[in-house]
Amino acid sequence: MTTFVEKVSHKAQRQAFSILIDRFLKHLDKSEDRTAIYLKLVDEAGKFWGEGADKEKLELVKKAFQDPNNRWVKFLNRVVDETDPHVAKMMMLNLGYEAFFRGTKMIRANREKYNCNIPWLILFDPTSACNMHCKGCWSGTYGPKHNLSFEDMDKIVTQGKELGVYLYMMTGGEPLVRKKDVLRLAEKHNDVEFSIFDNSTFIDEDFCKEVVRLGNITFQLSIEGTPETNDARRGIGHYDAVMKAMDLFKKYGIVYGTSICYTRNNIEAVTDPKFIEFIAEKGARFGFFFHYMPVGNNAVPELMPTVEQRRKMIEQIRYLRSDKCDIGFFPMDFQNDGEAVGGCIAGGRNYFHINSSGDAEPCVFIHFSNTNIHTHSILEMLKSPLFMEYHKGQPFNRNHLRPCPMLENPQVLREMVERSGAHGTNEESEEDVEHLCGKCDEYAKEWAPVADEIWAHQKHTKKKYENYIKEKRENGTLATFEAKPKTESEEGIKGA
Repeated sequence: MTTFVEKVSHKAQRQAFSILIDRFLKHLDKSEDRTAIYLKLVDEAGKFWGEGADKEKLELVKKAFQDPNNRWVKFLNRVVDETDPHVAKMMMLNLGYEAFFRGTKMIRANREKYNCNIPWLILFDPTSACNMHCKGCWSGTYGPKHNLSFEDMDKIVTQGKELGVYLYMMTGGEPLVRKKDVLRLAEKHNDVEFSIFDNSTFIDEDFCKEVVRLGNITFQLSIEGTPETNDARRGIGHYDAVMKAMDLFKKYGIVYGTSICYTRNNIEAVTDPKFIEFIAEKGARFGFFFHYMPVGNNAVPELMPTVEQRRKMIEQIRYLRSDKCDIGFFPMDFQNDGEAVGGCIAGGRNYFHINSSGDAEPCVFIHFSNTNIHTHSILEMLKSPLFMEYHKGQPFNRNHLRPCPMLENPQVLREMVERSGAHGTNEESEEDVEHLCGKCDEYAKEWAPVADEIWAHQKHTKKKYENYIKEKRENGTLATFEAKPKTESEEGIKGA
């Protein structure tokens, strides 16, 4: 538990950052003052970290802020300029100070203290209810069967903050079916950042005014390319609803991005630079790209991208982030950006999922569990058998283009579920692990040599910090995964 002295220190630190941010926002029209305050914020971050600060990285950040032509500094300035001042301040405080600075430091200490994974964010489902029925989506078949109570959600955030978690994402179902409770939760926990995966259909003027008043909610709007490719999967009229929501968010200065599931049918449309430029002009500043996962008994495996499509996806996302592209949009590829986060982030290593029944699942795509928020604390969830299997096994592949224990390493998931005795949690109809992994076996086999070939021709650098389990050996401390025998497909892989 947080002590009184720690609470006082935390309050003083937050107030110091708040004053700096107020100064920054006050002088937005003066580029020299803006740069000076950026540099001051970096210096304060270094002081906060103390001996643990990565001085080399901080100097690189400062150098970037001093370069008026740096693409991502111009991008950051654009976000600040077009965002409502209160929303901008709350994001800097909650996502910047609380999550990145203070939270990260707490999380790393608690990983050592409790000898288990402690996540940087927690994803939870306020409800299973959804007003849409997208092709291939498991949650569209659930119906309004289950809801987390306000008390459940409050418990998740309260206990998460004690461990250092200051970023909470919501999915479902459609989270805004529970609009009043979502706003109430954001108001009670105004020191954390909430981010909602949303289908756009419940967003209106009154809701936007409340979001601006609170200042601590961002959004990822689901969209899948053109009106034709989007509505073919999500239903007629959905594309128009997204356009309306985007226009409202832009009008009110609310930060938002996109959530894009790429499939065999839409992958070219959703990665077309013209589409990316279009949504950027609408005000979207970032986007999560998710590989279609064949989860649930009603899944459509035929929607999984081909191996060649996935190869092109890697190339396209990296182009969109390169200096060759000047679109004001930052894309993140959940399946192909594994190296940036050290492979699989699930099982509490960087995040985990609590479904609308309260079951703690290692990943939003892995519907198995040993534990539930109604009977266990967040820390107990992270120490549950299946989560500890993740903790012991990560990374599941040395090639971080093959990070997932389901999609690219299905035998690993089979073994973890069996060893942990986890039960299925799919709310529509329970799917056993053999059925789930059986849909991935051929895909994993086909992708492995392609991924290994790509990986072998890329440059890789070992990060100074990797939050993997460590074990003592006579010759020092080695990461457990480094001691694992290579699989046949891993032979010859360089880097990592």
